[in-house]
Amino acid sequence: MTRIIAGDARGLRLDVPANGTRPTSDRVRESLFGSLESADAIVGARVLDLYAGSGALGLESLSRGAKRVDLVERSRPAAAVARRNASTVTKSLGHDVAHVHETAVLTFLKRSTSTYDLVFTDPPYGLDDAAMTADLVALAPLLSEDAVVVIERARRSTPPDVAAAGLEVFREKSYGDTAVWWAQPAAESQSR
Repeated sequence: MTRIIAGDARGLRLDVPANGTRPTSDRVRESLFGSLESADAIVGARVLDLYAGSGALGLESLSRGAKRVDLVERSRPAAAVARRNASTVTKSLGHDVAHVHETAVLTFLKRSTSTYDLVFTDPPYGLDDAAMTADLVALAPLLSEDAVVVIERARRSTPPDVAAAGLEVFREKSYGDTAVWWAQPAAESQSR
């Protein structure tokens, strides 16, 4: 069972798609969000949750004070679960600032005109390196100057090619079979 760990919607139960997704464990979410709160990266942030599955990462951000969240999920059944979860959390918070986009990640990124401060990208472990890089390159123009991008992949995966998108990794951590990279716009890409 997945729940919102902290914040104004703390304890709310979230549904998880029956198959085809790999929810981020509570242990990883707790550590990740503790670090994000320490970095003051959540309150007031415009959040993007790519490959959202249940939407747990984006909705946890909303519970902890994010301004709004966009959840992107291509799978129709998973997007339906994310919609239900978003509805549960936004009703609890008293405002509707979570939006589910049922589309492919790359399609969403190429069409979006929004700017994001915090991005979670937790693709299926089978997503190849070229597709991961294409996502990051398409994401880069949508990032605010001090954005944080959190990338979750299998520990055995090659590190994401963030440099191709003008990003730089500033933190990396492993949790069992899961590796998490934190990236931000590279200083030289900000000065252009």
